[in-house]
Amino acid sequence: MATRQKTDENNGGEKCRLDKWLWAARFFKTRSLAAEAVDSGKVRVDSDRAKPAKEVKIGASIHIRTKDFEIEVRVRGLSNQRRGAPEAVLLYEETESSRAMREEAAVTREKDHAQRERGTGRPTKRQRREIKGFTESW
Repeated sequence: MATRQKTDENNGGEKCRLDKWLWAARFFKTRSLAAEAVDSGKVRVDSDRAKPAKEVKIGASIHIRTKDFEIEVRVRGLSNQRRGAPEAVLLYEETESSRAMREEAAVTREKDHAQRERGTGRPTKRQRREIKGFTESW
C-alpha cells in the first residue's frame, strides 16, 4: 500500500486531499492553515462545504475566501507535494469572474487609499491639544 501512495505522489497523484492540494497550490503557507480554513467554511468545493480530507478531482470548482483575497479556481492538476510557484500555478485555473472581482477590488482599495485625508487616522498634536482643551472645560 505504501508503494502505491508513493507512485501516486510522483505521478501528480490520482487521489489528493483538499488541504494538501490547497497547500501544494500555494494558497496557504502551511497545511494546518489550509485545514483550518476548510474546517471554518472559508473553502467550498463545487459550492458545498467540505472537510480537509475530501478528495479533490480534476475539474472541480473551488472557492477560497481569506482576509486578503477571494478567488474561485478550477482544478487542472493534482499534487501532494509543494513545489515552486511556477509549478503550483499549473495546478489550477482562475475563472474569469473571479479575476474581474479581484481586479475591481484592487482598484477600489487604491481609490480608498488615495482619498484618505490627512489627519483622519490618529489625531495630530494640534488636534490632541484641542480635544484636551475641549474636554477639560466641561
